[in-house]
Formats: sequence, C-alpha cells, structure tokens
Amino acid sequence: MSAQLRVAGVGHALVEGDNLDQIFPAPAGDPDRSAITEANLAAMWRNYAALGCRRLIYTNTVSVLEPDLIDRAVGGGARITSVLLTADDDTARRRLGRREVGSQLEAHVLRSGTMAAYLEAVAPAGVQRVKTDGRAAVDVARDIIDLAGWVEQAASAGDCG
Repeated sequence: MSAQLRVAGVGHALVEGDNLDQIFPAPAGDPDRSAITEANLAAMWRNYAALGCRRLIYTNTVSVLEPDLIDRAVGGGARITSVLLTADDDTARRRLGRREVGSQLEAHVLRSGTMAAYLEAVAPAGVQRVKTDGRAAVDVARDIIDLAGWVEQAASAGDCG
C-alpha cells in the first residue's frame, strides 16, 4: 500500500503495530499490552500529525477488533477502514514457511489458524474482508486503497510534510 500511495503522491504514515507492544514482562496492570500499544501509537501519531499527516496505515492482526483504541490514539474522530486479509490454510502455511526459517514454523502455523478462525468469528460485520489466495501483494494493496478511497481524496485532504 505504501509503495502504491507514494507513486500516486498520496501522503501517509505507516505503523507496524506488532512493534508497539514488544515489552517483557507486560507492564503491571496491562496484561494484554493494549495500554502500552495505545500510548506508543498515540506518541507516533502526534509526531506524524505535527508534520501534516492525515492518513495512517496501521497494520496489526487484531487491529480490526480495536477501532476505539486506534481512534483514541489518533485523537478521535478518525474515519477507520478496517480490513481483514484472509487466506486458506495452505496459502498461510506457504507464506509462513517463507518467513519463518527457524524452529517456530509449526507454532506460527498453529497460531495463524487459531487466530484466523477467531477473527472470522468475532470481527464485526463492517470489517472488510479481502481474499489473498493466489493474488499478488500489489493487487491486494490496490483493493485496500480502493476501499479506503485515499487516492480520490488526496487532492482535497492534507498530506504529510
């Protein structure tokens, strides 16, 4: 998404949510690390917003369940487009096999399947689902950009920098 938005001249910030709560042990009173996630996202967003950013790509598996956390972190009033990427078990295993080269492949495959079933069951109906099986990343990204409507809005909204 970020690469395609850059080519289109659409300002945005990109935050990989998995990096926002990498602390051990979990902070006292925050066993699921959601408070530290929110605080770190808010701190990053303040910096991006100070530079004029108005669009955020926030990637995190469970973020589709946390629109309120995201909205609070960016100061409220955000228009959030939640997207759940889906893949069948074989596709997920192949992708994880390319990424996980150590001893954790089977653990990741098991966790991925469990999380996929959980998210399918509990993600709100308004969450957009985008199938990724047999598709190139650039095509999936284009679909998500279209769902967000950012290219069309770019001429009338603020950009970064």
